[in-house]
Amino acid sequence: MSEADFFHEGDLVAVLTTQPLDRTLDYRAPAGGCFPGAYVEVPLGPRKVLGVVWGPGQGDFDRSRIRSVIRVLDVAPMRVEMQEFLTRAAAYTLTPLPAMLRLATRAPGLSDPPSMRKILRRGDAEPDRMTDARRRVIEVLQEYGGLAFTPRELADMAGVSGSVVKGLVKQGAVREEDSPRDLPFPALDAGRAGKALTEDQAAAAEALRAALRSGDYGTTLLKGVTGSGKTEVYLEAVAECLAMGRQALVLLPEIALTAEFLTRVEARFGARPAEWHSGATMTERRRIWRMVGQGGAQLVVGARSALFLPFQNLGLIIVDEEHDTSYKQEDGVLYSARDMAVLRASICGAQVVLASATPSLESWTNAEAGKYRRLDLPNRFGAAVLPEMRAIDMRAEKLQPGTWISPTLRSAVRDRMEKGEQALLFINRRGYAPVTLCRACGQQIGCDHCDARMVEHRFLKRLMCHQCGETKPMPEACPSCGVEGKLAPVGPGIERLAEEAAAAFPEARIAALSSDLFGSARALKAKIEEIAAGAADIVIGTQLVAKGHNFPLLTLVGVIDADLGLQGSDLRAAERTFQLMRQVAGRAGRAERPGTALLQTFQPEHPVIRAILAGDEERFWRAEAAEREAAGVPPYGRMVGIVLSGPDVAAVFDLGNHLARNDGPLRRIGAQVFGPAPAPIARIRGRHRVRLLVKAAKGAPVQAAVAQWIAPLRLKGDLRLSVDIDPQSFY
Repeated sequence: MSEADFFHEGDLVAVLTTQPLDRTLDYRAPAGGCFPGAYVEVPLGPRKVLGVVWGPGQGDFDRSRIRSVIRVLDVAPMRVEMQEFLTRAAAYTLTPLPAMLRLATRAPGLSDPPSMRKILRRGDAEPDRMTDARRRVIEVLQEYGGLAFTPRELADMAGVSGSVVKGLVKQGAVREEDSPRDLPFPALDAGRAGKALTEDQAAAAEALRAALRSGDYGTTLLKGVTGSGKTEVYLEAVAECLAMGRQALVLLPEIALTAEFLTRVEARFGARPAEWHSGATMTERRRIWRMVGQGGAQLVVGARSALFLPFQNLGLIIVDEEHDTSYKQEDGVLYSARDMAVLRASICGAQVVLASATPSLESWTNAEAGKYRRLDLPNRFGAAVLPEMRAIDMRAEKLQPGTWISPTLRSAVRDRMEKGEQALLFINRRGYAPVTLCRACGQQIGCDHCDARMVEHRFLKRLMCHQCGETKPMPEACPSCGVEGKLAPVGPGIERLAEEAAAAFPEARIAALSSDLFGSARALKAKIEEIAAGAADIVIGTQLVAKGHNFPLLTLVGVIDADLGLQGSDLRAAERTFQLMRQVAGRAGRAERPGTALLQTFQPEHPVIRAILAGDEERFWRAEAAEREAAGVPPYGRMVGIVLSGPDVAAVFDLGNHLARNDGPLRRIGAQVFGPAPAPIARIRGRHRVRLLVKAAKGAPVQAAVAQWIAPLRLKGDLRLSVDIDPQSFY
């Protein structure tokens, strides 16, 4: 930066804070001055808050009352490209800029000065006596392996008082060390040899390397069948990026995927990368945030929020399983990490690789239109071949009441077990049963705070609402009529399917994989590693198992209810069913043993089921694209979801009707407004929810029109409005 870019002491600077304000605030530059982009601590009323110097002050306020910046934080300033990214992301998603800044500063202790700190690790000794509290502390240390904790962090994660931790330190069961804060991550060796590639892989890798060497922005759709070795291809691109001295980011859709992936990265580059997700300790998150900004972290592997880290020289973003719906943030700031990755790369001249066996229709369409480059890997790596796919027509199967594994599938599972192979039974429902019904009065047990049924979780002996998280013990008597002994589960969930499998295969080792069956992300990852090593004969899983896991012994996949995703009015229902079934089937036969996927369906003639079985993906995408284009819906049109909520249903509908009547800004761009109507889940956490849907042509300036439409609103009391640009779900 030049001298002209520097603010001297007393100069007016505009500071964007993380507080919910609609503008920047003027302050005086502190003693010693500051650069644009500096992270600062400023006074706001009686508080000290975090902010960023956004530019020169406006000067439209009484100068005698303007306060000074308290201090400049000892971290790398925010780069101009990051400011542009946050500004454009805020404008696209119609999100207040302070909320975007909060996303970009989600690391604890940023205002703490660099210094030595006390950290704790597992010690060599055992405590003189083991209490529940002490056991929880030791379990946390064991679960997180070699990671260090601050004393407070360890106490909080174990749910104990600080005195419990101190007592374990005195006895040597926990070791206390002095450690410098925020050390750089070990250097990755970009020149280290990778795995031998097939001809298809080598050609794709060279195309990605050439794109990086160009130094320009570009997006590539890397479409490869499950097991084709997409990861090895894009790791070659990562190596090229690191060799050029630039940073790389790999986004994964699920924390449970990171364990196997980090092992592969370490084997490829000789050291582990930075790991950013909710399973990382607060201490690690602060270290990563600081080191990314200083260039002390070359590669970050993380969840969608890693996109908002302050990279110094970002050259490559990988979005693995780019079709996955978890890349869409559905609360708080509503954004698509896939789309924001493309935006960020376009600003900083980086390359984006969107990797998937079943790409989103949006990415497929962009590749067809030539906006994205497309690279295909049509064959599985090595000796592995794609699984044979067949339908089980459930209309011809004879099932006992209360069972869901057909005789045909049961026979196939037994055959695989006899061969020493693994079988996966897939059902996309958590819990024991989706509905608990009273056979005396017919009432279904619902949540007290939401218009949603409570799901029985028999392992936990509780009912749970999957909307608000409310839980309560499983009652003996019906809450509605008071009759005992008449509550009955209706339909299967993963726990009920595991119970049926245990009865059908009493000699089998059965493992259930669902996110809510594990206390932490690391416990889930450990279980996945055990299964991959052969510690189970039958795996019962929800959609968690469809996300890129590699189980070498798994040769049979049985889908219990292939029709489940085809129900409802979601415009993406066919696409998501196709993706999920293909991804789940792809878990079978990934090593040298051939695999089979069996889909239990009552609709074997349904176009989606037929497309899945035929494996003609391009035909499916073309047909789906033609339908969407004819209807003028994404990706051939624009949609915006508006959700209004509040405790008084009449007030919420009044607000919705007011919006619908005053839709002039939308009509001027040719957009239509549908609603207001009750949301599919009309009440969550006691708040009534009403939806409006805006539909517009693809090129319409929909953000500007929506902003103008809602600008006059003054929300009274407890009323809330959220705007979802390009909604992925309509609940």
